[in-house]
Amino acid sequence: MSEHVILFAGPMGAGKTTAIRALSEIEVVSTEAANSDQAASAKATTTVALDYGEISVNDAEKVRLYGVPGQKRFDFMWKILAERAEGVILLVNADADNPVATAIEYVKEFFALYERGGIVIGFTRADLVPNALIEEYANALADEMSDVMIPVFTVDGRSNADMTVLLMTLVANVELKQAIAPALSRRAR
Repeated sequence: MSEHVILFAGPMGAGKTTAIRALSEIEVVSTEAANSDQAASAKATTTVALDYGEISVNDAEKVRLYGVPGQKRFDFMWKILAERAEGVILLVNADADNPVATAIEYVKEFFALYERGGIVIGFTRADLVPNALIEEYANALADEMSDVMIPVFTVDGRSNADMTVLLMTLVANVELKQAIAPALSRRAR
């Protein structure tokens, strides 16, 4: 059986656990604990190790969905889970203090996954900000990281349809990189 590993990353409260629950065909395994950082997010619990869900593509392929903790103090889990991952879905609250800076920070943290497979950004809670801001976010990301092509969407983490669009976009990017990597390797010789 072929397995694919996709990470869900982003700050605490961005909707990673919720997004995995929206996609997973199995009951999601969560490592939730009481949130001791209410200043960062006023939610009752937070992921402290990982979230895990699965999607079966067909009888021969399975996608494993791993959510990493949003708090930097758990970044050792980011590295562990990123080792096998093919790409990352980055979720960022659109209504946060500086969502573009947050997105850029996480892109830099997971840049090896961008190079190896891909990154897709989903701004959650976009219904709480004017539509014009989302366009500004995408433009600011493009300006800041001009040599990097990262698809940007507004999403509802609770929506299977929205999360499927992010996942399929990421899969398309991963497959494209895998398809062109041999050709680029041959040219470099």
